[in-house]
Amino acid sequence: MLRRDTLTLTALLGLLTAFGPMATDIYVPSMPSIGRLFGVGTAQVQLTLSSYLVGYALGQVVYGPIADRFGRKPALLLALGLFCAASLACAVAPGIETLIVARCGQALGAAGVVLLPRAIVRDLHAGDAAGRELSRMGAVMSIVPVIAPLIGGVVQSAFGWRATFLVVVAVGLAAGAVVWRSLPETLQQRAAGPVRFVETLQHCRVLLGDGTFVAHAGILGCAYAVVFAWISGSPFVLQNLYGLSPVAFSVAYAIACGGALAGGSIAASLATRIGLDRTMALGALCLAAGGLAMMACLALGLPPVVSLVLSMVVCHAGNMLATPQAVAGALTPFPHCAGTASSLLGLVQQFSAALAGTVVGFTLGHSAWPLAIAIATMGCASLALWAVSGRARADVVLPAKASPAVK
Repeated sequence: MLRRDTLTLTALLGLLTAFGPMATDIYVPSMPSIGRLFGVGTAQVQLTLSSYLVGYALGQVVYGPIADRFGRKPALLLALGLFCAASLACAVAPGIETLIVARCGQALGAAGVVLLPRAIVRDLHAGDAAGRELSRMGAVMSIVPVIAPLIGGVVQSAFGWRATFLVVVAVGLAAGAVVWRSLPETLQQRAAGPVRFVETLQHCRVLLGDGTFVAHAGILGCAYAVVFAWISGSPFVLQNLYGLSPVAFSVAYAIACGGALAGGSIAASLATRIGLDRTMALGALCLAAGGLAMMACLALGLPPVVSLVLSMVVCHAGNMLATPQAVAGALTPFPHCAGTASSLLGLVQQFSAALAGTVVGFTLGHSAWPLAIAIATMGCASLALWAVSGRARADVVLPAKASPAVK
């Protein structure tokens, strides 16, 4: 079994949190091709993203209470099993309708794989220590969005889009084997009695009535909306409007994700040196600056592909600086219901992403402006929320010591 405070455990948790973006990023280069092969339009192909958000949102509600009652490891294995089965269904989907439904099931599994490592971190750490650990996990996770589209672009060109989902199945099975053999159970005290929906609602009401939780959740939601606006709009803008091939798009997409790699790499050290809140502020500033830079480049008529990608590098870096700190700030006051709190954070993320993706999907046409406006709006919103919520965020209690070690 792995022990806490080891690089191996951090790497495993970081890779697990990457399952959500991996499941989408690896097939993003194939989205225009899926539309052509199934004979459907852009809006129908984007439903594979929307249905993913629906499944992901449902998963947030399910896994938190289960993990608080039965433990982190059993819930994680359940999520991985569902993820692999649904990914296989995506690979053999005979039509766009089946793919849409299978993507929803895939997200239902991915939701648990992504949110449960957060609860594990809260079992072991608190306050700045939790922010540092989540940032380290983010640094590991940020490698995946760089690699996944490159793999997806190559696999799409060589074998077609179905093979990308088979790659995902293989990764899921490998992760399940590692979790089964090596991940310790970190929940010290399980919730008494069966899972009760009413009790979960009561916890959610307490969380939503807490200014600290709401402030951090709002910043988290805006940051995620920036990233998802790019995920949903960039394949069609860069390939259909500006003529990039799937492989060329995957390279451009990976370059943009390089910002996440940079942000994740420095977030842990920054959180230690300047604190959780200031690191989050720097991230929000980068999100706003990147979005405004994207609009400015389009207005000035600068080379569109280069300007869009470089602006998104800044946004991705800001997301990786802000997101782990926002999660840590939201979860720290609630050790007794960390699973439910993590689930509610996931709901906020998915609602924000759905809103951003829907706006981009309905407004995107023969211009990149809808994409740039959505990214700039949500980036500026994250900075504005940080600026006005200082008193609420100051209420976070940062314990000096983490939870007892897991043996």
